[in-house]
Amino acid sequence: MTKIISWNIDSINAALTSTSDRARLSQEVLRKIASLGCDIIAVQETKLPAEGPSGKHIELLKEYLPGYDFEWVSSTPPARKGYAGTMTFFREGMKPSKDTPSIGAPDTMDSEGRILTLEFEEFYFVNVYTPNAGDELRRLPERQVWDERFADYLKKLDKKKPVICCGDMNVAHEEIDLANPASNHMSAGFTDEERSGFTNLLVKGFVDSFRFVNGQIPDVYTWWSQRIRTSKINNSGWRIDYFVVSDRIKDKIRSSSVVDSGARQDHAPIELEIDL
Repeated sequence: MTKIISWNIDSINAALTSTSDRARLSQEVLRKIASLGCDIIAVQETKLPAEGPSGKHIELLKEYLPGYDFEWVSSTPPARKGYAGTMTFFREGMKPSKDTPSIGAPDTMDSEGRILTLEFEEFYFVNVYTPNAGDELRRLPERQVWDERFADYLKKLDKKKPVICCGDMNVAHEEIDLANPASNHMSAGFTDEERSGFTNLLVKGFVDSFRFVNGQIPDVYTWWSQRIRTSKINNSGWRIDYFVVSDRIKDKIRSSSVVDSGARQDHAPIELEIDL
């Protein structure tokens, strides 16, 4: 059985080195993740510099997540400094090959450290941090191109071997995937265009593992706004983090769930168990 965690950490530096209350909550989540005995841990929005984690970061990561090696990709010029970024941990002894592909995305998206692919013997593992459409949907046209190019990229991988893709995909696919769909149809992450982009990905030969396993179970979310203090207390959230897997291995999925992140708002980790 292969167990995998995915989590948007919203800055590794802040989580590891800050003394704020939020950092303390992030550290509690890291300890919980470490206790789960995962084979692979994917992290998004690392916000690390182009040269990657510092010696101090590596030391602290080894303390929180002992027994893992890791690969990373960060934002590089002309993209913004300390922006986006992904990192994937895997058990010591696993020997994947690494790729940080350019998919022909618009603007600086290919330079933002958004895709980290590891090739294992039996599958490709893709850690993704999908671009947000942004305030006033200013980046929606570019996001639509991203969705098309990313779906084509996964399909290309899938022709070679099965794919497990995970990450913050910045879209609530169906109305059941957010608490207040009626008031959010023009909000980033729930536009018709973004939802269609996710549908297009699935029809290329993939499944949303959570819905495949759990059906139309309501009120399960992975993200709660930090701007609204009561959002998590009231479970006014969105499900925007996913494990998407190739159709031909969907019957090997044993569970797909959200990990309880306690009082910490923003993203919760998600977990996949698959019999590979």
